Amino acid sequence: MKKLLSLIVFLCVIISQLQAQSIDLKGKIICKNKPVSFAIVSIKEFRKATQTDNEGNFNLINLPKDSFLLTVKAIGYYTKGVKVNITKLNKNEITIELMENENTLNDVVISGTLKEVFKKESTVSVEVISPKLFQQNPTSNIFEAIGMVNGVRPQLNCNVCNTGDIHINGMEGPYTMVMIDGMPIVSALSTVYGLMGIPNSIIERVEIQRGPASTLYGSEAVGGLINIITKNTVKAPLVSFDFNTTSYFENNLDFAYKLKINNKTQSLLSANVFYFDKIWDNNNDGFTDITLQKRISLFSKTNFERKENKTANIAARLFYEDRWGGQTNWKTSYRGGDSVYGESIYTKRLELLGNYQLPYFKDKVVLNSSFNIHDQNSVYGVTSYLAKQIIAFNQLTYDKTIAQKHNLLIGAALRYTFYDDNTPITQNIDLTNSASITYLPGFFIQDDYKINIKNKLLVGLRYDLNSVHGQIFSPRLNYKYTPNVFNTFRLSLGNGYRVVNLFSEEHAALTGARQVVILNELKPEQSWNVSFNYVKNIVLKNGFINIDANFFYTYFTNRIVPDYLTNANQIIFNNLNGYAVNRGVNLSADLNLKNNWKANFGLTLVDVFVMNNDSLNNEIKQNQIQTPPLTLNYGVNYHFKKQSITIDFTGNLTSPMILPVLPNDFRPSSSPWFAIINVQISKQFKHNLTLYGGLKNILNFVPQNPIIRPFDPFDKQVNINNPNQYTFDPTYNYAPLQGIRAFAGIRYIFK
Repeated sequence: MKKLLSLIVFLCVIISQLQAQSIDLKGKIICKNKPVSFAIVSIKEFRKATQTDNEGNFNLINLPKDSFLLTVKAIGYYTKGVKVNITKLNKNEITIELMENENTLNDVVISGTLKEVFKKESTVSVEVISPKLFQQNPTSNIFEAIGMVNGVRPQLNCNVCNTGDIHINGMEGPYTMVMIDGMPIVSALSTVYGLMGIPNSIIERVEIQRGPASTLYGSEAVGGLINIITKNTVKAPLVSFDFNTTSYFENNLDFAYKLKINNKTQSLLSANVFYFDKIWDNNNDGFTDITLQKRISLFSKTNFERKENKTANIAARLFYEDRWGGQTNWKTSYRGGDSVYGESIYTKRLELLGNYQLPYFKDKVVLNSSFNIHDQNSVYGVTSYLAKQIIAFNQLTYDKTIAQKHNLLIGAALRYTFYDDNTPITQNIDLTNSASITYLPGFFIQDDYKINIKNKLLVGLRYDLNSVHGQIFSPRLNYKYTPNVFNTFRLSLGNGYRVVNLFSEEHAALTGARQVVILNELKPEQSWNVSFNYVKNIVLKNGFINIDANFFYTYFTNRIVPDYLTNANQIIFNNLNGYAVNRGVNLSADLNLKNNWKANFGLTLVDVFVMNNDSLNNEIKQNQIQTPPLTLNYGVNYHFKKQSITIDFTGNLTSPMILPVLPNDFRPSSSPWFAIINVQISKQFKHNLTLYGGLKNILNFVPQNPIIRPFDPFDKQVNINNPNQYTFDPTYNYAPLQGIRAFAGIRYIFK
């Protein structure tokens, strides 16, 4: 009996141990027969979760039951739920296939490292903008369209000729480098009007890098860079057509045609025409609210198919624009005279650029070349400005991967700049004219080191020998930490430098009555920047949310600051006797849901100021003018699938900013809060035909009193009934002068 009881107890112990034995599950997550790395595999019922490895494998152990619901989430894929019964599996193993979510971004970027890498793999933080974003609020050029991007703000600097530049994170326009296909096409003189001539029709995507990029791109890339990638002729549709007009009678036409020359050569021919010839003066000050513009831009790009997929392409763009603004009764016959005030600008540009991968090299060796001529014939009242600029650029890069961990890039560049105008800028001591010619050879090297699957480090150094300013070194350091696919941290340290070009710095020197005064020979500006970037990806059952936070701090020495306050009739230039600071944060969120909702929100906070030492060596703080501390932009999109109708709401909110006022000015020294709101409804028909229309600036916001003394633009009566000695000044600007307006358009794509 005792033996029987002992046997029963022993069997009970064995059974209880067997029952208590853990249940394990092994598996693999794939998509199109390829492993999905860093996917999150979870069982909500058991509060258990794990992550797949680089080969897509996972292992869940100590499961209390053999049947449950398994959930798989991964960036770039739809979330999938699978009912699992382990007893029915072979060796407790399962394979789950995910489906790609085409709405998520897996963009290829080149701006951060000069190499094609996936955006999520890039050590440098680069924002990729699709032209589809710009279609939510159609514009005729990249200058207006780029304002939809968080932290990027187009700033109009003159109420008469509507000149403008692009600010990144509060940094003024000259600190932003604008490139086409990685080539420094839009720089110096062309930053003022050249931006207006880049049509959206040629754009495949726009890459934006915030912070210094001088290590790879040299001078001017201090505040950041905007790289406009033109369309690939292979991927481009056979025919594309887009025409829109507004209630202001602004007419814009984009047309592109793909031409197949032979089996290995394809070309893309594109034309953009903008015509606006109606005078508007809604504020009744006697001046045009917006400049009248007639421009045409012709673009051609040819791709050559070569062995081993080596790249070879060549592109050209021809641009012409005739614009004028001023008193509403101005005519061409008054050009340059002092009877009726007008600002008339004729701009001609030719751009050539090419990319060629050298043969006979196992590693990637690429030659990039560009050449552009910018010719400008302009008058601002009685002041004429005649200028020509020629820039030739060549860069050779060698790309080498070592031991699968080190991605080495070595490059040599040579930039030639010719600049000539009819101002004191190119005038000799004996008052004769002498063109400015600058040679800028440079050499750079960088190593993108993959420490392990979670850590990457990029180290770079550039050396430039400026024929005018001598040797310049620009180091950079970038670190990326990716604990999992849902979280990415990036740290960036870098140095930047910039050589001044007075016309693009302060266009107000020509458009008003102020005199330009240069106290000393201007030295190149130097800056040090540190930024921290955090990207959070949240996968939902019905979509995803991407959150991007960027913290930045830039310290300047030799900052070139225009002084408007010492003398109301002068703009005084000098290197800062002190330092300048640019700091702030960008916060962005993108929401994409399966139920046809899409939304993006962006918030930028900046603090930009200079600390100048006076004659007594006291520090005086001065905040930067025309720089709002807070900007908010947003876009909300809903698509009705059955009806093929899409509604887009876009807009921005801008906080008060300091404005350039005259002594005893009756106008406020800061702007009010203001919001610009736009709405668009588009209907897609068969065969890729789309009709669209909507309203811009629904709240009808326009600045008040933008021009002081518009009735006396030549200051002929400045001493008559003018106790405050006001002078004509059109630089008081913080928002466009166009009120509410309707627009309509038609878009057609034939593939």
